[in-house]
Amino acid sequence: MANAASGVAVHGDCKLRFLDLKAKRTYRYIVYKIEMEQKEVIVEKLGEPTESYEDFSAALPADECRYAVYDFDYVTDENCQKSRIVFIAWSPDASKVRNKMIYASSKDRFKRELDGIQIELQATDPTEMGLDVIRSRSN
Repeated sequence: MANAASGVAVHGDCKLRFLDLKAKRTYRYIVYKIEMEQKEVIVEKLGEPTESYEDFSAALPADECRYAVYDFDYVTDENCQKSRIVFIAWSPDASKVRNKMIYASSKDRFKRELDGIQIELQATDPTEMGLDVIRSRSN
């Protein structure tokens, strides 16, 4: 179903891969891209469970918008192992205005497809989505 605000649909694979990340922990992260010709959100990259946060950051282009989901593992002050699913709306300053507008107007509809997101971040540069930012939002 297309998004009324932007006309962008969500490919079924997006939700399936998210469920694999959430339930089976098959992936560490997923990078989603809006395919402009088909006007559809698609899976661009799947991160293996062994990949690091640096690998995830490197998977985001410096001059184009993306949506991304990251499975963040951490240890609480009480020494409990926890995990949070983080949704990141990546919109770097170097990306085109039209691109930013399409991603911004499609975000809420796309995010609703991914049931189980616990933290949401809007980032225009890597410092806005650093591990310290995620950790501070996790507690």
